[in-house]
Amino acid sequence: MLESVYEQCLLHELTARGISTKTQVSVPVSYRGLHLEMGFRADLILDDALLIELKAVESLLPVHKAQIITYLKLTRLPLGLLINFNVPLLKDGLHRFIHPALLRNS
Repeated sequence: MLESVYEQCLLHELTARGISTKTQVSVPVSYRGLHLEMGFRADLILDDALLIELKAVESLLPVHKAQIITYLKLTRLPLGLLINFNVPLLKDGLHRFIHPALLRNS
């Protein structure tokens, strides 16, 4: 199925459980006081603490991992999940990311 289908189903499940969820959140870029709207959009943000990127691809590529790391840096959120639904077992499609600055401080 398309990523958008998984996104809507996951949104429904999270909302039903009372979890604060934002979808398709604009991720702006700031550079020396310049605010750029580049069209970056995070799929889901939960409780203003967890960024979730959804995929439905044959295999995850380095660009998918770079995307979520970039979004974590730009949003300053501490945690991210990259979920690929195109796997036989969902647990094999889950990848957790920590904001790079938090890794250096640990």
